[in-house]
Amino acid sequence: MKITLIRHTSVAVRRGICYGHTDVELAETFPQEAEKVAERLGSESFDKVFTSPLSRCRKLAAYCGFPDAIPDARIIEMNFGEWEMHDFNEIKDPRLQEWFDDYMNVAPTGGESAMQQRSRFIDFIESLRLETPNASSVAVFTHGGILVHALNIFTGRDYDSLFRSIPPFGSVITLSSCSN
Repeated sequence: MKITLIRHTSVAVRRGICYGHTDVELAETFPQEAEKVAERLGSESFDKVFTSPLSRCRKLAAYCGFPDAIPDARIIEMNFGEWEMHDFNEIKDPRLQEWFDDYMNVAPTGGESAMQQRSRFIDFIESLRLETPNASSVAVFTHGGILVHALNIFTGRDYDSLFRSIPPFGSVITLSSCSN
């Protein structure tokens, strides 16, 4: 199965703010950015199209011609818990340094760790294999964290380098190693 992962376009959130699970607005540049994503997808057809339930992904899916994309909470961005909508530089939580030291296993207060997000994504991929055995091509409108996990799982790239260079807004990444 070929899986095409599409990251949402730019958001109207200042750089440095934690906004994982928060349903934030898209940047004013959405029409221009979405048009570029639609062009990259071209006339590609998909057997199934999924989207994060957050509006930044649903709006891009609709713009690209998939208004009926199936929402799935397993492909939502990481939950930063009490840190949501706070500037990283202003968070006083003592767990912040623990999280910086081991973001894979330490969860933000009231949130989830990167490994918990990874588990959600693996569950999503496994269900694709089981529930859509005849699908040859699937599209997933999602977030940077999910793209990082996909690239690690399907290409073996290490997390440290992936998290240092998260695919940019509007990225379209096709992976063919998602076999049934």
